[in-house]
Order: sequence, then C-alpha cells, then structure tokens
Amino acid sequence: MDRLEFLKRLGVLTVGASLMGSGVSAMAAEAEEIPEIAADKKIKTKMPEMDAGLAKPVTVMIIGAGGRGLTYSRYAEKFPQSMKVVGVADLNPYRRNRMAKKHNIPAENQFGHFNEALSKAKLADAVVIATPDNLHYEPCMKALELGYDVLLEKPVAPTEKECRAILKQAHKYNRIVAVCHVLRYAPYYVALKQVLDSGAIGELVSIQHFEPVRYYHFAHSYVRGNWPNSKTTTPVILAKSCHDLDILRWLIDKPCESIAAEGSLYLFRKDKMPKGATERCIDNIGGGDCPHEKECPYSAKHIYMEKKAFLGPFDLPRKDPVLIREKLKTLNYGRCVYRCDNDQCDHYVAIMKFKDDVTASFSMDAFTPYGGRRTRIMGTKGFIEGDMTTFTFYDFRTGHKSVWDQKVSEIEEYKGSGHGGGDHLLVRDFLRAVSAHDEKLLSSTIDVSIESHVMGFMAEKSRKSNKKIKI
Repeated sequence: MDRLEFLKRLGVLTVGASLMGSGVSAMAAEAEEIPEIAADKKIKTKMPEMDAGLAKPVTVMIIGAGGRGLTYSRYAEKFPQSMKVVGVADLNPYRRNRMAKKHNIPAENQFGHFNEALSKAKLADAVVIATPDNLHYEPCMKALELGYDVLLEKPVAPTEKECRAILKQAHKYNRIVAVCHVLRYAPYYVALKQVLDSGAIGELVSIQHFEPVRYYHFAHSYVRGNWPNSKTTTPVILAKSCHDLDILRWLIDKPCESIAAEGSLYLFRKDKMPKGATERCIDNIGGGDCPHEKECPYSAKHIYMEKKAFLGPFDLPRKDPVLIREKLKTLNYGRCVYRCDNDQCDHYVAIMKFKDDVTASFSMDAFTPYGGRRTRIMGTKGFIEGDMTTFTFYDFRTGHKSVWDQKVSEIEEYKGSGHGGGDHLLVRDFLRAVSAHDEKLLSSTIDVSIESHVMGFMAEKSRKSNKKIKI
C-alpha cells in the first residue's frame, strides 16, 4: 500500500502544492500548505494574506487612471505601508483629478499624456500601465528604459512583434514586468492549481474551458465600448480571453504545440439590424426612441438606465438616470449595437495540443445570461468541475467527491478587489517582487506571459487561414 492509498483509507487526503515550473507564486506557497481533501467533504485551503507586509512602501505612478488603474491604486488605500501612489498620467482630467485627490499627488506629478510623465526623471519605483491596449507598447518600452519596474495590463500589446520587443526590453534592462493575469491570483484558481499539482487526479489528460461573457457585457465592451475593433485594439481572443489561454497554460504546465480555431461575428452587424432601427436607442435627433427599444435585449436604456450596469466609463458623480440619459445621447454606449464600427468575433472556439498529447478545448461566447468561467479537468485518477466560485473533485477509485467553496467575499480585506480577490493579490506579489527585485515572487514572469500571448496570435492566424497552426 503506497502513502496515497493509505491516506485515502484513513478518509483524509492531504496533498502538497508543487512550486516548480510556472508555479503558484509566493502567495500560493504562503497559502501553504496544502489543501486538505476529505472524502465527501469540503476541500480546505488557507486564504492568503492580502497585505504585502513591506517595511517600506513601494512608490508607484499610475499611467491610465480609468477602471483598471483605479482598481490597482486602491491597494495603496488599504495598505499604505506597502504601496504609495506618487504620480498619475491620464488625458481625462476627471480621472486624473480623482486619482490625484485620493492619493494627495502633488501638482508637479500630475500629467496628461504619458509622454509628459516619462520625459521626467524617474519619480517612482514602478509604474502601472492601464492605458488602452494599443497604448501599452510605447509607455512600457520607455518606462523600462528609464529603470521602472512595470505592472502591465493585459494584453501586453496588439502585435506579436511588440510583445516580443517588450520581453527583450525587460531582459535588456533587467526590470520586472508583471502582466495582469489576475485569475492566477484568485484563491479559486490557486486552490485548483494546488489540487492538480498534488497528483490527486493522476496524470492530467485534457481540459474543457468555457468563457461565458454575458450578453450585455459583450455589447458594452466589444461592440460599443473600448474593444470593438480587432484592428485598432486586439482580437477578442487576446482582448478578452488571454486570461483563459494563460490559465490553460498554467494549469497544464506544458508548452502548447499546436492550435486550431474558428469564430466569427454572428449578430452585431448591419445586415442583422431590425427594420426601422434608429441610430441610437433613445433620444434620436428628431426621431425619439428606437421602435425596438422595449424588446431589444441590447437596449442602452435597459443596460445602463435600468440595470445600471457598466457605468464606470461614463465618469458620473452618481448613478442618476438623468445624467446617464444625457451621456447616452453622445457616447458610443448609446448607439444601436447593429450600427457600430465593430468586427470582434461574438463566438470563438479553439482546440489546442500541448506537450505529451495533453489536449484542451476553449470556447468564448457572447450569448449567455451569466459570466464566470466553467472548467472541466480530466485526469487518469480523477475529475474536477468548477465555475469560478466552487469546484468539485471526484475520485475514480473511491467514488468520493470533495468541494472547494470558500467565500472570499466574506473576508473584509478582500472587499474592493475584483476577480475573486485576484486583483489585489496580484498587486501584493508585484510589490513584493519589486521590493526584493525578484521576479520569482510572481506567479507569471514576462516570459511565461508572452508564451500564452503567442498562443492567442496563433489562434487568430488559424482562424483566418482555416489551418491548424504549429507553435
């Protein structure tokens, strides 16, 4: 009888987490010790501490003070002893002033264009680059040259060439670049990774991974919003799903060798537009509301005024219906979804083969009422199924099942951090890595992040050429 079987017969299986290869980061190592898998009971893991616990705060400049920049900067509000925001650059005066006020940033460290901020002598230890996708490359290259470490919002850059150039620049100047693959830091995925690394499911054979985007989320972000056009931003497989490619690469922990992809823009096109639909959902010039407004699920009035969803880009002082309506008269968010300058695929599938014949299938779809990834993992001794809030491990030999469902939302210090706590835990590890100048304290180095990005670029090449692509 081996140790694994012995522990199973005791009714409790304690498993260790591997910290080799792409790893589970310092956070997961600290979270210790090991999930406890009890037959027909809950899988227990220790929740990682959110505080970086530094003796001296890392100083940071925020380049891009919109939604993501604001999210990462909130870490400094919670843990000022570990992070201090000392500069901001954003063309939008409302966002720039909001950031400056929150962190008492002196006037001389408040900038409009990022070029202004990066033409000065180095004024912080690190920068957070949370600009639009097509404005990642230039500030990142310049910041590295000036000696900054960089927390870089995903995707790294719109082209493979620029991604590889950033990788080369990071190595040239020996700087840390942490790409915001925040799902790696979510306690759900950390626990999932620990169970996989323990060997509880045997050898990993295949993964099915599904990203439901939610119908009004897709309309907001990839039809009307910041990422509608793959030519001016990045293809949706990277703009939305580079998280998922990274998670697959991380969980499997082997290089991807080939990929085949299909996808298209099915619905949000002019030829699918209902007859008589107007340019805007409400308050058209001389025409009133669209005749289809009350029945269209993508109505801007329904999404923004009734559901009050995704109002961050509106830069409103409060969620006032009158103020929202005024914004919908001029912003792209008020336009008919069938009349926008968009080309992003609203459904996308990819099949991947990794080293040692491990396979993975990925599907992204805009037409769901819910979000939250769904994942099935097949191994030689067990099976895991999860939905980003809970996952269940099934043991083939015993027939037992165990569930992980720790409620991170109930933990006070996790509040205000998106992606199940992953946003702020990413910042925590970045600050520790900068403080120690040690990229090994990150879950994903820039080298690993670029590898999963290349998977995305090759998926697009496959989709457009209708060919299976070797990586």
